[in-house]
Amino acid sequence: MARQHYQRLSPRDIDEIWSRLRAGHSVKPTARALGLPSSTVRTYLLRCGGIRPEPRCRGAGRLSFVEREEISRGLAAGQSLRAIAAALGRSPSTISREVAANGGRSAYRAASADSQAWSRSTRPKACKLVKSPVLAGFVSEKLQRRWSPQQIAGWLKLTYPDDPEMHVSHESIYRTLFVQSRGALNKELTAYLRTGRVIRRAHGMRVPDGRGSRPGIVNISERPAEVEDRAVPGHWEGDLVFGRQMSPVATLVERSTRFLLLVGLPGGNHKADAVADALAAAVQHLPAHLAKSLTWDQGHEMAAHQRFTSETGIDVYFCDPKSPWQRGSNENTNGLLRQYMPRRLDFRTLTQDDLDAIALELNERPRQTLGFKTPSQALAEVLR
Repeated sequence: MARQHYQRLSPRDIDEIWSRLRAGHSVKPTARALGLPSSTVRTYLLRCGGIRPEPRCRGAGRLSFVEREEISRGLAAGQSLRAIAAALGRSPSTISREVAANGGRSAYRAASADSQAWSRSTRPKACKLVKSPVLAGFVSEKLQRRWSPQQIAGWLKLTYPDDPEMHVSHESIYRTLFVQSRGALNKELTAYLRTGRVIRRAHGMRVPDGRGSRPGIVNISERPAEVEDRAVPGHWEGDLVFGRQMSPVATLVERSTRFLLLVGLPGGNHKADAVADALAAAVQHLPAHLAKSLTWDQGHEMAAHQRFTSETGIDVYFCDPKSPWQRGSNENTNGLLRQYMPRRLDFRTLTQDDLDAIALELNERPRQTLGFKTPSQALAEVLR
């Protein structure tokens, strides 16, 4: 098969690519609409890290191509440098330096002079992580611990409040990871990001599931008002996450502190009775003021919710159909959990000790919604 050569993109193609990406289109349909190979579009996006480069522009005080043509014409007509400068409204020293830098009176040409000036103006500013190896080392270490760039940026401000040199925005971290020409962070560190992506992508719409309402449930609309404002601890959100061959683990997230409990299901059994038994065993050691309610979606695994409530005293409330955002803390935490428990992993190979260790690591990650405290710190304050 003949090798496909890279096709140079025109400015119009580049504008159309970014316009379509902002609208949520992926690489293949974008390339198809432009009549380009998808490899061409993908190569371009990888080269710039999925971040559109800022367009270069000529400085307001710099000589334009038109002015250089006037200089060339004036030199050909035998005019003095002062006369040329007066006609252009420029300083004579500006014209003198321009001519001297481009071959002198006899060799000066407008096109080549303008081209060389444009090339010389490329002086990329070194990013903060390049200028501060200590800061780059901190960022690299925290990325390898699976902290997000936003968590790292918030932790640095909290840890070094009086040292601006140790502050860096999460956007700078992303750009340094994705735009490798910056040279401060290894591209391999992108594997520690939650998505594992190497370029920026537009956020897509989340497709809700198709489960309908179930009888005998208490709707989320009947949940006490104190649950909504998260001021009172003890209200949890739960769900099942699945690994390879539909191997399940139950996740429980406390709404006010974002503290996580992972509950293994023996033998991968996620039928209603098995789930109720496992959850009841997991929450039995919680203090009474930390065991008030549980919010779940309308999955079949919680069909035994009434027995769970009678054994634990924890009321169970159910979200509306197709409304996962109604237990958003759990959804967000499940997304973070995928860094430790990817879908390709068979969760039946994990012991409860393994799950506890994963939960501990997540509970020691700072969260923006907690002012970059960790869930463990937030829970300790509640218990104290």
